[in-house]
Amino acid sequence: MTATQTQLSEAERIARDVFTRLGAAADEFEAYRHAHAERIAKLADELAQLFGLGRADRASLRLAALGHDLGEAAMRRDYIRRAGPLTEEERLDMMRHPVIGEQEAARAGADRGAQLLVRWHHEWWNGTGYPDALRGQQIPLAARLLRLTDAYAALTDARPWRAALAEADARRHLSEWAGLEFDPQVVRAFLTLRDLPELRSYALLEREPARAPEAAAPVSAQHDDVPVFGAVPEAGENPHVLSQQDEPTLAKAEEQS
Repeated sequence: MTATQTQLSEAERIARDVFTRLGAAADEFEAYRHAHAERIAKLADELAQLFGLGRADRASLRLAALGHDLGEAAMRRDYIRRAGPLTEEERLDMMRHPVIGEQEAARAGADRGAQLLVRWHHEWWNGTGYPDALRGQQIPLAARLLRLTDAYAALTDARPWRAALAEADARRHLSEWAGLEFDPQVVRAFLTLRDLPELRSYALLEREPARAPEAAAPVSAQHDDVPVFGAVPEAGENPHVLSQQDEPTLAKAEEQS
């Protein structure tokens, strides 16, 4: 190993340690009962390997996964941990957190690639995400990996407003939202992952059984997945609800892709 490689590895280790601590602090503020940021970092890295991302890109993705919600922690809003729907004003305020997170990641020493992944981790495949309403291939692949793994980890852990979903229900949710929120190819790759501890749902550890995806608040949507285009949902409205005839499926998404 060259001196440059050794120096880079040491710098990456220091950055990883810093962002591991920051991610744990953000998890605590968001009232996650289990390590959320580290879980996403592991799942995102597994996906990155499937897609052949290079070493530097994987390092940026790991940092972004650990620090993806630094913006929420910096905002310190009480509603983030509240059990219940957000008001319209709160939703609009929440949509600021990826940009604030980008700034916090920069202050903490993240490389520019990681900063941008934090900014774009709520962009949707169909262009209705935020803050920049990127669409499809405009969204860097690593950001698409981060969007999906953040969603899966949130779904399978308990939140103040809902119980954790079972692994099968969370996987079904990803398939149903392929082509809308998620890149269908990323969904397909994720569904091939098996035998990873980070894939296991915490639903069995909860006292209340997980609800079916139709009844639960999908992804982290009830608090932070509000589409940036179109009318902001009314207070308490679930932005993911579609009419039954428009219910998304992986097959439909593949036809449209």
